[in-house]
Amino acid sequence: MKTSARKFLWHGAALALLLAVFALYARPDFLVTLADQLWSCF
Repeated sequence: MKTSARKFLWHGAALALLLAVFALYARPDFLVTLADQLWSCF
């Protein structure tokens, strides 16, 4: 695989990951669940 194609795939994967994280943080119920799980560790 050429270097430019591999770089394009890495950038695409990073963008998809960032969009997925943004989509999760845009949901308030997810944030509440995440905070509850974090506090239950202590």
